[in-house]
Amino acid sequence: GCLRPVMAAVPPSSAAGGPEPPPPPLQYSLLLQHLVGDQRRPRAWDPAALGGIPSPPKSEEQKMVERAMESCAFKAALACVGGFVLGGAFGVFTAGIDTNVGFDPKDPYRTPTAKEVLKDMGQRGISYAKNFAIVGAMFSCTECVVESYRGKSDWKNSVISGCITGGAIGFRAGLKAGVIGCGGFAAFSAAIDYYLR
Repeated sequence: GCLRPVMAAVPPSSAAGGPEPPPPPLQYSLLLQHLVGDQRRPRAWDPAALGGIPSPPKSEEQKMVERAMESCAFKAALACVGGFVLGGAFGVFTAGIDTNVGFDPKDPYRTPTAKEVLKDMGQRGISYAKNFAIVGAMFSCTECVVESYRGKSDWKNSVISGCITGGAIGFRAGLKAGVIGCGGFAAFSAAIDYYLR
């Protein structure tokens, strides 16, 4: 008769050896907030920390190529090629909308042939391409030299190199044209640098 009250006092789940009750859902919601919610902390991608493959040391040839690509001569050559392509496209475009292309002053009423129009467009495209290439190479090389000399990369480099380039181009027509070219090219360079940055 004494065993019944003792067995009744023991909880049935412990007596049966059943699983413990699950944790309340509040803990799961806190865990989700840390994993995908507002409290999640973004981690910077670091392959070395995750056991990624370390990058091999650069060879002397790779270092030489990088130095060559960062040199002022390479930048000037790249600007020269880019200026040539851009100038050629600009020249052909302006020739396409110019009504005087193929115009013969000796016979103003004659309609130019397609061959003559294309020839004039090609000549204007080559002329613009040469000018753009020279200006692009001069500006890029001057900016690179100024940046190397100053040891800074800011808007002043563009203004100084623009003034030198514009002045050098303008001085062929005289001192006044050189000063105007310096000021105009410097202002243009500053405006382009401002909008690009």
